[in-house]
Amino acid sequence: MELAAASPVIEFRDVAYRVGGTQVLSGLNLQVMKGETLVLLGRSGSGKTTSLKLVNRLLSPTSGEIRVKGVSNAESDVIRLRRGMGYVIQDVGLFPHFSVERNIGLVPKIEGWSEDRVRARVQELLQMVGLPADIASRYPHQLSGGQRQRVGVARALAADPEILLMDEPFGALDAITRDEVQREFLLLQQRLSKTVVFVTHDLREALRLGSRIALMEAGRLVTVLAPAEFLRSTDPLASAYVRAFGEGLGSAANRGTS
Repeated sequence: MELAAASPVIEFRDVAYRVGGTQVLSGLNLQVMKGETLVLLGRSGSGKTTSLKLVNRLLSPTSGEIRVKGVSNAESDVIRLRRGMGYVIQDVGLFPHFSVERNIGLVPKIEGWSEDRVRARVQELLQMVGLPADIASRYPHQLSGGQRQRVGVARALAADPEILLMDEPFGALDAITRDEVQREFLLLQQRLSKTVVFVTHDLREALRLGSRIALMEAGRLVTVLAPAEFLRSTDPLASAYVRAFGEGLGSAANRGTS
């Protein structure tokens, strides 16, 4: 996918984040361009989830600035900021006492959409994420893990946000279901061209889904490379990631065809 030659949709400018005496992020400078899937890759404690949460102000930086569509997010109304972003997490976070339809339609309803428009949008999204229409009346406990994750993606897309923030969204799924959901995500992204920031510790997933991979370690950005470049990188940490995943890694680099 070719990225638009334009200003970044999201920009980290010398961002740092500290909790007590612990420096979680240091000097993060990073741009996310329109229509790309930028993967934040790193081990636990590398700062990738913290970086994601800074975008929608679930956290605020100790210093530096995050700009969203050219405006400092610190100056944006936090409610409007978050409603303009879809947010998908590993444990989905569906409301257990809401039906699938009510879960997906929550933000559009808050935004004042009519009941008919919300219902039509729910059905459109269910089809988009590969779920049957009659699942709309079910509740989260009646769904499989893969179905709940698809509903989570549908809910994030409900109000048609330009930006998607995804934090290990498929990490809790079994290998076969994860493969299926990754395939659907790729098809969905080809169709919708959202600007996506995707957190994972899984190199195979990063290579398969990312337009670019931002490798993080100990709260710092190590390198940002396209998937094919990442495999050839001479950076010691990137090379260590490649070695750790062994001979089977090559097939994962063929994104969308494995």
